[in-house]
Amino acid sequence: MKIVLYGDSITDASRRRDTDVYTGALGCGYAFFIGGELAKEAPDRYEVLNRGISGNRIVDLYARVKADVWNLEPDVLSIFIGINDIWHELGGRNGVDLERFERVYRMLIEDTLKRLPDLKIMLCEPYVLHGVATDERWEEFNKIREYAKVVENLAKEYGLYFVPMQAALEDRAERFGAAYYADDGVHPTPAGAKVIADEWLKVFKEQIDKE
Repeated sequence: MKIVLYGDSITDASRRRDTDVYTGALGCGYAFFIGGELAKEAPDRYEVLNRGISGNRIVDLYARVKADVWNLEPDVLSIFIGINDIWHELGGRNGVDLERFERVYRMLIEDTLKRLPDLKIMLCEPYVLHGVATDERWEEFNKIREYAKVVENLAKEYGLYFVPMQAALEDRAERFGAAYYADDGVHPTPAGAKVIADEWLKVFKEQIDKE
């Protein structure tokens, strides 16, 4: 089973670009934990490929989908995107507004399913926590909840698999402090990456891998 993890820096997590099989190919984020967990019991059953690129927005995923998804012909595609669509507007006025985000995300889904009609697609909920990068403009960053609702609604509309993230991360942040899970409010620490991987694996194992 070939699985492509598709997204921004949260997925990228300093992955190597020159290999898909050696140490570092999955980076040091949630992709690493997912790959390790799936390979632990069945190393010959799963092929996990990291196709995250730091700084990407939904428009960037759409632009490179042929090279990094369609050409690979995966069995499962996991999409994790959204925070940069807000962040890039705050830093350089190059973000993606909510309406355009939904329109391009819809195009990405529809065009991909036309190319790969049997593909199982997982849509991961974008999230934000309080942190050194988010607190100063919290009101703007907190709009990610509107983007997350779009993602959830698209999953329902197209019969895809939605992976919630915000609640699990918030729960731990409230108990132990957000800095343990994403010190800047966006990029996960190892603990945050493990939470993300656990939420992803829960949906994958309960809804996809058993089918």
